[in-house]
Amino acid sequence: MNLFLVGGAVRDKLLNLPIKDRDWVVVGANPSQLIAQGYTQVGKDFPVFLHPDTKEEYALARTERKQGKGYTGFECYAGEDVTLEDDLLRRDLTINAMAESEDGTIIDPFGGQQDLANRQLKHVSAAFSEDPLRVLRVARFYARYHHLGFTIAEETRELMKTMVDMGELSDLTPERVWQETERALLETAPTAYFEALRDCGALAILFEDLDNLFGIPQPPKHHPEIDTGIHTLMALDQAIRLSSNRDKVTQLEIRWAVVTHDLGKGKTPPDILPKHHGHEAVSAHLADALNKKYRVPKNVARLATLVAKYHTHCHKAFELKPATVMRLLESLDALRRPDSLPPFLIACEADAKGRTGFEDRDYPQTDYLMDCLRATQKVQARDIIEQFGLRGAALGEELRKRRIAQIRRVKQDYVSQP
Repeated sequence: MNLFLVGGAVRDKLLNLPIKDRDWVVVGANPSQLIAQGYTQVGKDFPVFLHPDTKEEYALARTERKQGKGYTGFECYAGEDVTLEDDLLRRDLTINAMAESEDGTIIDPFGGQQDLANRQLKHVSAAFSEDPLRVLRVARFYARYHHLGFTIAEETRELMKTMVDMGELSDLTPERVWQETERALLETAPTAYFEALRDCGALAILFEDLDNLFGIPQPPKHHPEIDTGIHTLMALDQAIRLSSNRDKVTQLEIRWAVVTHDLGKGKTPPDILPKHHGHEAVSAHLADALNKKYRVPKNVARLATLVAKYHTHCHKAFELKPATVMRLLESLDALRRPDSLPPFLIACEADAKGRTGFEDRDYPQTDYLMDCLRATQKVQARDIIEQFGLRGAALGEELRKRRIAQIRRVKQDYVSQP
């Protein structure tokens, strides 16, 4: 029985990057041997075991043969005669098809080290095309390593295009599409994920409304970059910059909201272009439909719909009447959930800065709306009850009136500033 460290741990070690997970392949063994040594079997489709002490995953070396459609239609064989090279051959990219022996020797039968040196993502074999999920995985790895100068090998790009053209992506489940997309949004360069999908035609299949934005013009005065699709990716780059110090959950919420905030512009009647009157409501509807299609988590879906619907309100915050600002805060549920306002504002700021020449402009709307929220929080129902004894609708009306008055004072303070 021989043990080998495989996959991402070997790849990232050679790239001098932190190793997140360590996976192992066991060659020349059977399940009974591992169980006798205290390993716990967890794999259903093929033998995977947890180490009794480290709880790291140890999988018997295996081969896979395509039997059905999609990424689940594989027949696995994990006999003791399966070699390490047999196991590595079934993997997606050469940089993921390397192993390290217990003495530290790198086993690299498919040129993974050379592709690391060349900063290239290249498939191992023609078997790559048997699993449509690999199209998304390559795009995600491109997002992960884009900042290191990695590119997708031309032959792999062509293979991905062929898979898309043959309709292979129709076998992907919504859960797996979202899983890969969610992980991509938390990589160092999420924009590269969508660029890679668009390049091979997958974006039009999986995110049609997003793909439709490319080639749609906007008024040059407000959008010097003109193209709505380009603007969306520029805004996503800004969202990455603005959300980098937030927790992963908030980063995901903000970045997905920015990706979906302008979907409605792809539905604008051609005769009114480059203007997009009323695109906000359409964007919210399309974002909601996309969230449901891919079963996006509720918190992520909620912010996406709100940003799509109200980002223009945020941009025009100083033009809004105090009562309208109050309605905006109510629509965002910011009075009950004040922690939900900052992610909304970050997404709107990313939208505003995701334009050619606007990247470093100030966005005072953030401070203004936060100050408006803080001012409304000073008005408490208990104070009104103690002072006037109001209840029910009368209390709600007085509470709202006083909060609007507070917003008016905040606005006057901003207007009076030199």
